Amino acid sequence: MVLPGVSFNEARSSFEKAHFVIVGVPFDRTTSFRSGTRAGPNAVREASYNFESYLFEHDTNLVDIPIHDAGNIEQCGTPEEMFKATKAEAKSIVSAGKFPIFIGGEHSISIPVIEAFDDIGVISIDAHLDFREEYMGSRMSHACVMRRAADHVGIENVLPFGVRSISAEEKKHKMPNYIDAYQIHDQGLETSWKRAMNMMRKEKVYFSLDIDGIDPAYAPGTGTPEPFGLSTYDVKKCINMLGERMVGFDVNEISPPYDHGNTAALGARMIQEVICVVWKHNGKK
Repeated sequence: MVLPGVSFNEARSSFEKAHFVIVGVPFDRTTSFRSGTRAGPNAVREASYNFESYLFEHDTNLVDIPIHDAGNIEQCGTPEEMFKATKAEAKSIVSAGKFPIFIGGEHSISIPVIEAFDDIGVISIDAHLDFREEYMGSRMSHACVMRRAADHVGIENVLPFGVRSISAEEKKHKMPNYIDAYQIHDQGLETSWKRAMNMMRKEKVYFSLDIDGIDPAYAPGTGTPEPFGLSTYDVKKCINMLGERMVGFDVNEISPPYDHGNTAALGARMIQEVICVVWKHNGKK
């Protein structure tokens, strides 16, 4: 069930006519440090009203693009309930041939969305590898996202980017290809991203943005902040370089209780960026 709420600024289309469908998942039940991401979806929507609808660098006006905001998934008690409701919603969007944009919530909300697709690769900008088999007794924890994604698409088809936190437990087991933040700082963003694209065997790519992948100097309102992160402009360039290969997107781990509004605004602006880039490449066909 999807409940009505605050709508994303430029979302004025019906579901039937939309190319993009936005859904919020207000869930943070497995959060292990700072809770509050369940308030993320509506904070991001409210922040969307801060920005011009016309993005001059793309020469694109978002009001001309068919975007539907389906509201929030009903707040769920357990991870299993959240997974079931979110996957059903994601499947309805993907099967209708539309581009899904999900707003977390914690990072675990990505798993059921990824499972709604077949034959894709997954790139996640994230401070953490998130490749534990289970964490704090749960296989559906926010710390297991890429492991569960690998269960669905294969370990060779997942790639964490911008990592700067890997546990000793994760190092003991087989890990996916990844590019850490230190390599990016040493080798440059463009070179590192092109290397990530070359590692990705699948043409279609689902892109997940854990906001803690960005340095907490830019995005302090998050559950598990880590220093030495990417800049906001780095992420903007990644979105543009991914371009037509992108088939779905989520932004997660925005925690309004620890935010002064800038992290939510950043999440809203990244959604605008994804919509413009995908529309320019695929939407007008």
